[in-house]
Amino acid sequence: MHTKAEPIRYNLLRDLSVSAIAAGFVTVLVGFASSAAIVFQAAQSLGATPDQISSWVWALGLGMGFTCIALSLRYRVPVVTAWSTPGAAMLISSAAGVPLSDAIGAFVLSSVLITVAGFTGFFERMISRIPVSLASGMLGGVLLRFGLEAFQVVRTQLGLGLTMFAVYVLARRLAPRYAVILTLLMGVAFSAATGLLNVDGLALQWATPVFIAPTFSIAAMVGVALPLFIVTMASQNVPGVAVMRASGYSAPISPTIGWIGVTNTVLAPFGAFALNLAAITAAICMGREAHEDPERRYVAAVAAGVFYVLIGLLGASVAALFTAFPKELIVAIAGLALLGTIGNSMAQALREESGREAALVTFLVTASGISLMGIGSAFWGLVAGSLTLLAWKR
Repeated sequence: MHTKAEPIRYNLLRDLSVSAIAAGFVTVLVGFASSAAIVFQAAQSLGATPDQISSWVWALGLGMGFTCIALSLRYRVPVVTAWSTPGAAMLISSAAGVPLSDAIGAFVLSSVLITVAGFTGFFERMISRIPVSLASGMLGGVLLRFGLEAFQVVRTQLGLGLTMFAVYVLARRLAPRYAVILTLLMGVAFSAATGLLNVDGLALQWATPVFIAPTFSIAAMVGVALPLFIVTMASQNVPGVAVMRASGYSAPISPTIGWIGVTNTVLAPFGAFALNLAAITAAICMGREAHEDPERRYVAAVAAGVFYVLIGLLGASVAALFTAFPKELIVAIAGLALLGTIGNSMAQALREESGREAALVTFLVTASGISLMGIGSAFWGLVAGSLTLLAWKR
């Protein structure tokens, strides 16, 4: 690891690379384009106005950006944060009819609970019991669909899918550090040449934060705050930590979760409903495509943070920029960028014969995509794998 005596500025400039910046951009592209519509729908279901929705994007963008940059520089590992997509989906289904100010109060309470779970060490004590083989199996299961969907693109866009795959294979052979960015550039060029790139309505406009004073009600605390806290911790932070450890990184979990919670608490009145460690998009910054040297991949997370800040400052108008890309391009670049991570996670999960079956159960349950009690398959995959491992040991 980098020595702490070296100045931060010197380290960052020395470690800066085009491949890391590209990985950061792909991280934001995939994260935003794949779930921004759910966040907009969640805000609308709570009665938010267009200005308030823009404020949500401002708060979430700045929250993700600042935490990515600050935590990655502090610990010299790629710490990638995201909004809670399952949390947004939960708001759509269970928070409808709740006054917006009560929902904001629930966001604040949920953020405080995340802060407490982080700084007290409770969450880290719980997560430290998960074996690396199960964490790797879970990571492989989470990312499997992205790998499959990358090749399913040929069903709807044969030319785009084959072109991007061919460029990726050639670039991995000739210029491996730049394989992802070259594939992305070729995908954009192909889309522009064939009319798949929709640039109508592109306009840049600065976001204006809108403060909403939180109010607190028993109904919102029980029906919104607690479910949001549980879903965020179980479906997002648990996989986020597992991905980090499966990738070989060991940032201090307690202060990381705690500071994410503090940031979330400050920005909650502006619409930051839930921030957490990323899992899928984090894997892009932690893979070999970001940099061949694992100790220099933190730059990818810093770059992602910068792009997230730009999204926040420009507000909802940035949505038009990301929706200009065809869906197939997003799916293909995500899957291709994660190929190395998928392979490494499966190799690590199945390495030891004694825990192979438990890791395979974890992988299959996670890949199944099941959801129980509003909690996603990544959590239940770890539960099933842990029970299998426990039964075998007994």
